[in-house]
Amino acid sequence: MQRGRRVAFDYGDVRIGVAVCDPDGILATPVVTLKRNDKKLKEHILQIFTDYEPIHIYVGKPWHMDGRESESAIKAVNFAKMLSEITSCPVTLIDERLSTVTATRNMQDSGVKSKDARSAIDQAAAVAILNFALEIDAQQG
Repeated sequence: MQRGRRVAFDYGDVRIGVAVCDPDGILATPVVTLKRNDKKLKEHILQIFTDYEPIHIYVGKPWHMDGRESESAIKAVNFAKMLSEITSCPVTLIDERLSTVTATRNMQDSGVKSKDARSAIDQAAAVAILNFALEIDAQQG
């Protein structure tokens, strides 16, 4: 696997969770939760790209469980297109059907209520997306 940081986004209607991995692609960690309607959203994203210098960007694409494309998936595709317009780094969509559900369940198992931890859940979902992408990268060699 190529050495370098990767960044993942869990795109939502209200918030966007962000995660990054170490240069060796071993450990994904939460970074920040962005507000989707923030007028400076692109500036914040560009700052993340400047800070972490990613070699690859991943965006979670939430399909329906039966494999159909959801309305949220279309929004994620549009977000990925926007990212590809502001960076030369490759942007890849990753199936994330259960990332937010898994993140929420893990937080609840840790004793954190989902109402109290929405931004943390969004970041945890981005970590799940990035971990999945890293697994795929490692398998492809």
